[in-house]
Amino acid sequence: MQQQARVVIIGGGVIGCSILYHLTKQGWADVVLLERKELTAGSTWHAAGGFHTINGNANIARLQAYTCGIYKEIQELSGQDVGAHYVGGLLVAATEQRWEFLRAEHARHHVLGIESALMGPAEIAKMVPIMDMKDVIGAIYDPMEGYLDPSGATYAYAGAARAAGAKIHRHTMVEATVQLPSGEWEVRTDKGTIIAEHVVNAAGLWAREVGRMAGVDLPLVPMEHHYLITEDLPELKGKPEMPSVADLDGGLYLRQEHDGMLLGVYERDAVPWAVAGTPWDYAENELLIPDLDRLGDDLTKGFERYPAIANAGIKRIVNGPFTFSPDGNPLVGPIAGKPNYWVACGIMAGFVQGGGIGRSLAEWIIDGQPSIDVFGMDIARFDPCLPEPVTIARAREFYGRRFDIPYPNETWPVGRPLKTSPLYAAHAAKGAEFMSSFGFEAPAYFAPAGAPFVETPTFRRSNAFAIIGNECRAVREAVGVVDMSAVSKFSVAGPGAEALLRTVIASPLPAIGRTAPALLLSAVGRIIGDLNVSRLDEHRYLLTAPTFMQAIYMRWFEQHARRLDVDLRNVTDELGGLFVAGPHAVALIDALSAHHRIGSALAAGELTYGAIGYAPCHILASDRIGEMGFELYTPTVHLYPLYRQLMAAGAELGARDVGIRAFSTLVMEHAPGTTLREMSQDHSVAECGYDGLLDRTRDDYIGCAAAIASLGDEPEYRLVALRVDTKDADPAGDEPVWVGDAYVGATSSGYYGHTVGYAMAMAFLNADGRADGAQLEVSVLGERRPARIVPLPFPRG
Repeated sequence: MQQQARVVIIGGGVIGCSILYHLTKQGWADVVLLERKELTAGSTWHAAGGFHTINGNANIARLQAYTCGIYKEIQELSGQDVGAHYVGGLLVAATEQRWEFLRAEHARHHVLGIESALMGPAEIAKMVPIMDMKDVIGAIYDPMEGYLDPSGATYAYAGAARAAGAKIHRHTMVEATVQLPSGEWEVRTDKGTIIAEHVVNAAGLWAREVGRMAGVDLPLVPMEHHYLITEDLPELKGKPEMPSVADLDGGLYLRQEHDGMLLGVYERDAVPWAVAGTPWDYAENELLIPDLDRLGDDLTKGFERYPAIANAGIKRIVNGPFTFSPDGNPLVGPIAGKPNYWVACGIMAGFVQGGGIGRSLAEWIIDGQPSIDVFGMDIARFDPCLPEPVTIARAREFYGRRFDIPYPNETWPVGRPLKTSPLYAAHAAKGAEFMSSFGFEAPAYFAPAGAPFVETPTFRRSNAFAIIGNECRAVREAVGVVDMSAVSKFSVAGPGAEALLRTVIASPLPAIGRTAPALLLSAVGRIIGDLNVSRLDEHRYLLTAPTFMQAIYMRWFEQHARRLDVDLRNVTDELGGLFVAGPHAVALIDALSAHHRIGSALAAGELTYGAIGYAPCHILASDRIGEMGFELYTPTVHLYPLYRQLMAAGAELGARDVGIRAFSTLVMEHAPGTTLREMSQDHSVAECGYDGLLDRTRDDYIGCAAAIASLGDEPEYRLVALRVDTKDADPAGDEPVWVGDAYVGATSSGYYGHTVGYAMAMAFLNADGRADGAQLEVSVLGERRPARIVPLPFPRG
């Protein structure tokens, strides 16, 4: 075994082999994979081997579509048959709500480049002769879906990688990973030691154990998963092979296995396995003891829909463990504080996602960023200190709700509340309905007093629509108070503070006493995200950013703060925050700042430090919603007294509590631009029209040359604002936009504008879509609605 390599991958399942292949595909041949036993020896060998494209996250769906298409490539390169059967796949709806979801999903497929079709009961019955059509309404059909041989696919990735120069060492047990002072990694095995520039943990069932060797705790838990293989069904003999089926309302998936059926379920009462750690002696080809009793209700549903299966004998029962993250999506990317240590684990659908993950991680290692935004898979979407009981509880919840309809306004209760502000109890007493972001509870809106209020899960306007509208109007007419404690807050101080920010911030840095919006760019000039930069004094800054970007931004800052004399701290939990805005906001701040009259003294974009009531605050003046507003950041011990004084002093001014959903609507009405929607590495500065945010006076920030160069080329798509004529459902993002039958772009975000009086959307449109007089339509829940381009801010009326 060689003593050095550029990259060492730990784990010989489908994910590790895919990463190995994609590294070689992008030109890195000095790469090594280490496997403790044989390739496929973990979860890979007992996987059902299905692949499909649907996913609630648009970019993960894109990567799944890429995975579905790559099997022919690796088969040709390796000479290894992957056993792919492109039989097509059906996603079946048996309720009106599910059918509504599938129609919207089908419309979104135009945006993702997936060629699918909607089918009615008669067409489905011809393709799936064993299905009882009594309740079936329709389905999406994707011809690129199917299934394969898990072992063959894994060996094809491995063979294609070997052909390009990669090395694979089987029966090689990793015993330790230690980072050297040089930054390289020492990977110690029972066969010797390799020094590597990069280490990738793709150890599957053993990812937690391998992570702990490097001091990394991963939010993962293996779960037991059953599927059955039946005896032959007479109804299938001599018939064309039927497509794979995900019977979403029946809670099961199935595909043909010769003349029998493979049937899998995600039971509600999910069972974690090896919670304390996967045993090192857990052997390849070892399964868990089946427990069909706990599948009873789920199997009963399946037998009602597929009576031929109920009459068939069971040939084989498989119960094998797969690792799950708290939201069911993979954990991929670099680990903060561990330079050049990467993970690719928690992937319960390796043959659906393995190709896309391999490509994205290879790009990340080589280029510094994946070619598309992968926030939905980035390990930093989770708090690195997420407690293990929460990980287990949420993984169980996701597993049991695997096929539930993903309503955008529905929140799941398990593992909550995890983090709360000092105002949580006071807000709960006032009827707050909470939403969770990065584990932090924030009021979504405040239900009216009286009878208990429960919001209806829906893709349409819910019964909270009027409540949110009232909150929006209260801010426009008087003054609203929003709990901003969950906002990510970073302190950057010391002699090296400016040098760090000049490196990572692509926008002009503000003068002392000023605050300004700013962009973060990748090395290739794409948008990583946005934040606000406030300069408190010569060597001290306060940065604020969206809650869910907390760990991602901190990882990015730490990566570039090395060797600089800078004190970089995440102070999110140390500082509480309130946003006070509306026509009476100035009067309210003046009333609580005594003779200083801070509200009147500050113009938008200015900041100061002083007392508001009894609370010492950083006070940032902002017009981000089109009304004068103030962001107040104070130590958390002062937040509740500050809130009480604000509400007491504001009683005569019409002050009221306002939730995040109203706040987000108001922001979009005035100054749209949403992190991970418009502010995303899927888009360039030129596409978004954000060139005014770039600093043209310097060239020392990441991505400068690429971003400036891109401004000279006319992008195919540009960002515009749309007014959409809707009924009872509004755009939310990723809806196709049409001129006649021509696809001209897609929405990126959307809300109903309660104080402008119509549905708003931001969209990236091509030249035809932006042409004068273009008759635009937006697919909202699969129904085309008229739309037109409007100026920004969104005009009222």
